[in-house]
Amino acid sequence: MIDGTPPGLPAGFTDTFASRHVDLDEVRLHAVVGGEGPPVLLLAGWPQNWYAWRLLMPRLAEDHRVVAADLRGAGLSGKPLDGYDTGTLAADMVALMAALGHERFAMVGHDVGMWTGYALAADHPDRLDRLAVAEAAVPGLSPSPPLLGSGTANDRLWHFAFNRLPALNEQLVSGREHLFFGEQFATKAAQPLPEHAVRYYVDALAADPEALRASFAYYRALDTTIAQNERRRVRRLTLPVLAIGGADNLGESVATTMRLAADDVRGVVIPACGHYPAEEAPEAMLSALTEFLTP
Repeated sequence: MIDGTPPGLPAGFTDTFASRHVDLDEVRLHAVVGGEGPPVLLLAGWPQNWYAWRLLMPRLAEDHRVVAADLRGAGLSGKPLDGYDTGTLAADMVALMAALGHERFAMVGHDVGMWTGYALAADHPDRLDRLAVAEAAVPGLSPSPPLLGSGTANDRLWHFAFNRLPALNEQLVSGREHLFFGEQFATKAAQPLPEHAVRYYVDALAADPEALRASFAYYRALDTTIAQNERRRVRRLTLPVLAIGGADNLGESVATTMRLAADDVRGVVIPACGHYPAEEAPEAMLSALTEFLTP
């Protein structure tokens, strides 16, 4: 059974996958789990949840034990008041995977999931076999853009400053979640996401004030995350890394970012794709991941 009754799942999805809940000391985490083989953790970013991977999961499950998790604060996971720095998020995922019986695993992280993947690889190198990341800059690792940069950069990055505000952002967005988050999806996708998918993400954020608060908490924790990443970057990653960018969004810069931290980086740029490759170009992303995860 999949908790939350998400719309538009691939045919036969619930025959393979089911929701799991794991209680850690500080938070209850939710994941959708299925398939057999070497384990792979899928971790989505802001403002999404496990559902972002739905189009990839059935094929990945043919050869892998797939764990599509919700970060603390996202989806059906708990929404505590703190713990949104990437060191804590990475430790959550290590504990989740251990509770599910996986001491070593591969990981695919998108957006905030990419931030968390970098932290997990750096802080817990004995746990990851390989890391695939997509469509993010990494605060404290990537160079910071100028405050008065290009209009294009501002369109892509303005939410970083807005989301870090201590309270005003919640006051402005509350009751207007479909306007605020809908604009994020509309402007960052080269291929529009299905309306039912956007509605599923945004309805979850609009239904619970704690979900809205938690959605900003990853950004409010950036001072801590940046300080952590400045320490992490002195230790190079040696595991294989696949860096995926959408040609119409971050493109080659995803690989450029990871080469600042890792020695073995392969870059892939997906044509006609924006910020959401798992949903905009699932076949191309599957092709890249299949080759990488099963070398």
